[in-house]
Amino acid sequence: MLMPSLGISIANVALPTLAHAFGATFQDVQWIVLAYLLAVTTLVVSAGRLGDLIGRRRMLLAGIAVFTAASALCAAAPTLGLLVAARAVQGAGAATMMALTMAFVGETVPKARTGRAMGLLGTMSALGTALGPSLGGLLIAGGGWRALFFVSVPVGALTGWLAFRHLPADRPRASATRAGFDPAGTLLLALTLAAYALAMTWGRGRFGLLNGALLLAALVGAALFVRVEAWAASPLVRLAMFRDRALVGGLSMGALVSTVMMATLVVGPFHLSRALGLGAAQVGLAMSVGPLAAALTGVPAGRLADRFGAEPMIFMGLLGMAAGGAVLAMMPAARGVAGYLAPMVVITAGYALFQAANNTAVMADVSPDRRGVVSGLLNLSRNLGFITGASVMGAVFALATASIDITAATAEAVGTGTRITFAVATLLAVGALVIAWRARRGVSGPGCSCRSCP
Repeated sequence: MLMPSLGISIANVALPTLAHAFGATFQDVQWIVLAYLLAVTTLVVSAGRLGDLIGRRRMLLAGIAVFTAASALCAAAPTLGLLVAARAVQGAGAATMMALTMAFVGETVPKARTGRAMGLLGTMSALGTALGPSLGGLLIAGGGWRALFFVSVPVGALTGWLAFRHLPADRPRASATRAGFDPAGTLLLALTLAAYALAMTWGRGRFGLLNGALLLAALVGAALFVRVEAWAASPLVRLAMFRDRALVGGLSMGALVSTVMMATLVVGPFHLSRALGLGAAQVGLAMSVGPLAAALTGVPAGRLADRFGAEPMIFMGLLGMAAGGAVLAMMPAARGVAGYLAPMVVITAGYALFQAANNTAVMADVSPDRRGVVSGLLNLSRNLGFITGASVMGAVFALATASIDITAATAEAVGTGTRITFAVATLLAVGALVIAWRARRGVSGPGCSCRSCP
């Protein structure tokens, strides 16, 4: 989980350097990040399902190898186009690692310790996000932009060796119980997710005709996907799974809280620099506080989920996020940096608690042959929340500041935008609380009593 998260955050800090190195516009080099995110989003469910079919250890090792080889290609890329292509391949490897790492928890960790294992995965993910800006800056200063990608090569090789040495071998499955692959559903889901992700990211928050066409294509693709899966002999995603209110609730809450977390990343740099007057270095340090808080909270959050149960901790995490958002929605900029960072720590700590508990609850009773695909769905819900949040919360912030160019907005306008954006984020957290309450009232819908529905 550390490597895929680091792969996103470490590249963001290099975009100005890469634009200068390739003589490209900032919009062009943004595809270095976007290609990675698109690959992760479109392939994470399919990667999890392939792991279920051909063996999770085998598939995970392949994903690590792909990620490591693609990192070397990124470091050696002579042109921007080849770098973007290599980043897409790197994202494919990252999708495999994200889906199957979580799936392995149910296979290798006793059920009584599942929460702390999920918390540790959350810690690694948050640590990767927190380390990215600072580590990226050091690597660029010491070895140029190619060092950003080359550093993943030895780390990937070590990770592959550890996985090969310590993960249990895949169990052979009888041919009578071996399910087939669903190429039509896999292709449809990938195209649908790609259309949605592009609709949310194209135009940097400005919704135009192309965005509308892509969103329409995503809706049509989703309808076709449901139809194909209903008739497939071995579907990529069994539609009967979505009768499980706990699973649907967990995925819905994951998407909502990820949208809330994206608000902190969208608003934070502008509020710290424009409203509070911090310099670039100070903004970077302040932005690292949230991920570090999540990293420090991850393992204790998992232990709490193991001790008191996942459901109470889901509520506690969501309450923390709602409380932190409400404070930011009401707090004036005059409170200074501490006034901004204190509720931000509450939000990120609540997010870490929620993630550990929600992942534990969703993965608790999944049948062994579906762990990969359910893990992929969890990662997909989080990624879709981040992608949606970047667009929607960015648009809310821009509208709330009432400024054509946010970079030139006054401190008062940015402060107003921050409060309104976090008011919306608080409403989303409250919506997640409502979903948690409804899911608790009934674990499964009529006709389904488990997550391994045939």
